[in-house]
Amino acid sequence: MLMLSAMPAQAERIRDLASFGGVRDNVLVGYGLVVGLDNSGDQTTQAPFTGQSLSNMLSQLGITVPPGTNMQLRNVAAVIVTADLPPFSRPGQRLDVTVSSVGNARSLRGGTLLMTPLKGADGDTYAIAQGNLLIGGVGAEAGGSSVQINQQASGRIAGGAMVEREVPLDLGANGGLLELELKEADFGTAQRVVSAINAEFGQPVAAARNARVIALDGPQNANSRVNFMARVENVQVTPSEAAARVVLNSRTGSIVLNGKVMLRQAAVAHGNLSIVIDTDVGVSQPNPFGGGETVVVEDTEISIEQQPGTLKVVEGANLLEVVDALNSLGATPADLMSILEALKAAGSLRAELEII
Repeated sequence: MLMLSAMPAQAERIRDLASFGGVRDNVLVGYGLVVGLDNSGDQTTQAPFTGQSLSNMLSQLGITVPPGTNMQLRNVAAVIVTADLPPFSRPGQRLDVTVSSVGNARSLRGGTLLMTPLKGADGDTYAIAQGNLLIGGVGAEAGGSSVQINQQASGRIAGGAMVEREVPLDLGANGGLLELELKEADFGTAQRVVSAINAEFGQPVAAARNARVIALDGPQNANSRVNFMARVENVQVTPSEAAARVVLNSRTGSIVLNGKVMLRQAAVAHGNLSIVIDTDVGVSQPNPFGGGETVVVEDTEISIEQQPGTLKVVEGANLLEVVDALNSLGATPADLMSILEALKAAGSLRAELEII
C-alpha cells in the first residue's frame, strides 16, 4: 500500500502546535480486587496473590482468616487500575478508570471494583477508584466449545475514581515567565511562532530558547495570565514544511511518502526469485513372503525460478512523479521497501528513511 501526503502547509492555531510547560496529564496506577464475578474469577492455586490480597483486606475489616485456609475464590479477581489525572484537577473531581485483570480470570463481566487507591510516580495517593465495571466483550461455552467476542479481561468505569489530591502547579511563578513547548522541534516553526506572538501583542513578549522551547513574558496576575495564555493559543501560525521522509512499516507493508520526497535519476532492475520445494510421499511394499518391511519413501524436487528483470530509469522532481516512477517497477510492497533502501544507499532518494 502506497500512501501519499502532499497537502500544502496551512495556518494552524498555536494550541495545535505546542503546549505550555507543566500543563500535562499525570498517570495513576493502583492494585485492587474485583468481586461479584459469576464463577469466572482467578483460580487461587495458580494466582495465590489474589487470596493474599483478600486476606489482607478482610483483616482490615476486622475479619481474621485462619492460617493455612485454602480459599477457593472463583468470584474474585486481582486487577490493575489505571487512570489519567488531567492538569488543574481538584479534589472531588471524577475520573474514568480502566480495570485490567492480572491473574487468570476468564471474565470480569458483572464485577464490582472495591476501593482502590490510585498512586502517582511519587508514591502518593491522588485518587480513589470504586464502582461497577462495563465490559465490552461477551463469551459463552458449553460442551467443550466456546465463543468469544472482544475482550473480557478488561473494562472501564466511567467516573469511577474521585480525586483526593491535586498536583501542585504554579504557572508563572518565576516572575510571570511561561514556557511554550512545540510538539515537534523545528527551528523554522519556532521562529515563526515567536514572530506571530510578538506581532499579536505588538511588543517582544516571546523569545525562542531552542528549536522546541519558547519563553513568554506573561503577566504576574493570575486572571491576566489566563487571558494571555488563551490569546497565545489562538494565534495563527503556518508551520515550516516537514523534511522529506519515507516511512516504511515492515509489519503491514505500508509505505508513506510526504510531499518533499524527490528521486534523482537512477536505473533499477527488479526480478522475483522463488524457490519451490515439492515432496511426493510414496510407499515401498515388499514382495509377498519376502520378509521385508513396508516403508514410506519421500521424493523431493527443488526448483529455483527467477523472473527476468530489465533496467528501468526512475526519476521524479515532485511527489506524483516519484509515485509514477515507483509504480512503473511493478514491485510488491516488500520488494519496494528493499528498492527504496537501495535508492537511498545509491544517493538517488532525497529523503529520510524511517522504519517502524
